[in-house]
Amino acid sequence: MNRKPHIIIPAILYSVTAFANANTLSDESAIEKITVEASPTANKLPVGTFDSPISNLEYDPRVDLQSRNMAEAQADVTIRGGIFENTGFRVGSATLLDPQSGHYFAEIPIAPQMLTGPDVLTGADNALYGMNSSVGTVSFGWKPIITGGSVSLGTGTNDFNLQSIHAAKNTQLDSLANYTLGFEGEYSHSQSDGTIDNGDHDFSRTSARVQLASEHSQTDLFFGSQDKFFGWPNLYTPFGVNETEDLETRLWMLNHKQSYADNSNFEVSAYYRTHDDHYIYSRENPSAFEAFHKSEVKSLGLSGRHAQSDALAINYSAQFIDDSIESTTLENNFTSRKYYKLSILPEYTIALKNQQLTFRLGAAYDDTNRDDAEVSAIGDITLNTQNSDGTAQTLYLSYAQASQVAGYTAIGGSDSGGLFRSNYNLERETTSNLELGLLLEEQGWQLNSAIFYRKDNNLTDWTFNFDSTSARFANPVDIDTAGVEFLATKHFDTAKLIASYTYLHKSENYGAADIDASFYALNFPDHRLTLGAVYNPTDILEFRIDNEWRTQHKNSLRNGNDNALFTQLTLKITPPQLSNLFITLAADNLWDESFEEIPGTPGRGEQYTLSATYSW
Repeated sequence: MNRKPHIIIPAILYSVTAFANANTLSDESAIEKITVEASPTANKLPVGTFDSPISNLEYDPRVDLQSRNMAEAQADVTIRGGIFENTGFRVGSATLLDPQSGHYFAEIPIAPQMLTGPDVLTGADNALYGMNSSVGTVSFGWKPIITGGSVSLGTGTNDFNLQSIHAAKNTQLDSLANYTLGFEGEYSHSQSDGTIDNGDHDFSRTSARVQLASEHSQTDLFFGSQDKFFGWPNLYTPFGVNETEDLETRLWMLNHKQSYADNSNFEVSAYYRTHDDHYIYSRENPSAFEAFHKSEVKSLGLSGRHAQSDALAINYSAQFIDDSIESTTLENNFTSRKYYKLSILPEYTIALKNQQLTFRLGAAYDDTNRDDAEVSAIGDITLNTQNSDGTAQTLYLSYAQASQVAGYTAIGGSDSGGLFRSNYNLERETTSNLELGLLLEEQGWQLNSAIFYRKDNNLTDWTFNFDSTSARFANPVDIDTAGVEFLATKHFDTAKLIASYTYLHKSENYGAADIDASFYALNFPDHRLTLGAVYNPTDILEFRIDNEWRTQHKNSLRNGNDNALFTQLTLKITPPQLSNLFITLAADNLWDESFEEIPGTPGRGEQYTLSATYSW
């Protein structure tokens, strides 16, 4: 495989998945195989519902997932101590935006079987490819369709039940030489009473796509629909109330990627997304407070890499987003916005004896029709060494700036009262990130490490005051964050071990005295360890385990301990007498950890499931 050293930079903790951006489409099967081998978690599937693009990210050392109910119910995905709205979700060349709140960025009605990844972009690559996501981007690509399918049935504790079917067909076209036409569809449903009282859920998803592909191009037309109802005590407020949400998400997307010449490619993505949210503050007394939101987003994105020569290339990205919202809680003075971004990052490579030295230096331009524009610098230096014995080392230094604007709930609601108090004075948020990283690839093991320092100015946070009747306030804060990250993977004949450690330190300045607690910006682990393992003692049995231990930064809103240990354990049984069938026994939160991932919001309980899957 032709590896481009600069692509290693964004995935600070696990870089292998990023190589797809620098290779032609004909390399994708090899890229996908390496991505699967290099997964930073042992488990692939969740325990309490059907699989989604963000499943098992809570055990991924590259991110910190803070869930309400469970990850697939309401997931705030944070990267390197940022908050949920600092993290973007990118499919193809387009970032999926929800104008109401970043709480709904992860509502992605796409079957994971259709997607590559997730690839976590930070630093220079987030500044290049991200859109309105100043700290990091979780990026997915569209997989080639392969004929096959599966059907799954599951049951479990808490009256859990699961049904899922997925099928795909790919055929060679006689009318178009070297082209294939593929069809793929999926339906999934799950339901349970929840792992704690008033934590029930009822989810369903339907997704389908058509794909036209050749050796050098791939075009996907996709539609997805997702309906989710779930409840949870103190879902968004710390007042001891049983809250519920009913969400409907629809996504239409057209994507085309094309490779040409040597190491040159581009990808164009267009989507239309709608998201409806019905929030009830008290399920026992719905008329006390309820809110309806309907958001609509249209977007066009382009990204690519053009190689002028072996030494010179241009990396680029551009995106336009047009959104609007209808809401019963906003003040109707801020219900639409247009976003523009253009990034250009020239790249120059010097070939040495067994090394490549790569320089990238460019800029990004962000603007909206409601906010001031911002120009951000992007740059990095990478030294990649390929040894004759197959081992490799990569050392890099990068500096990247990025910016974003606040969501409508933070800036467009009431600033004088109500459960969620907005702030009309919020300005564009800016981020500067400096980092130094080292990747070692040896026979049978890999170590990925980084040290970084980030300055966030005017970061929009949600805070709490014990003397107020409002559940939370939108407030700007300046925060300096320093961090260290390590991830090691070791392969054995019948096993694989994955271990990581993360340290974060923050220094904050809110410029106000009436703030008693932070729900998000100061909700981070000072120390975090993950340990995962995959063990195949025989062809019949496979054990997978993920563990996460953390000591969380103290927060006056949190009830209970600041330390937590989570474990997910899975046993997969493949009976030789039953071809293409496997049975799975799974447990999540094995120790019944009650840690509040979001301060004031109860943690999830234990969940045990039994499922059977037949594939063809």
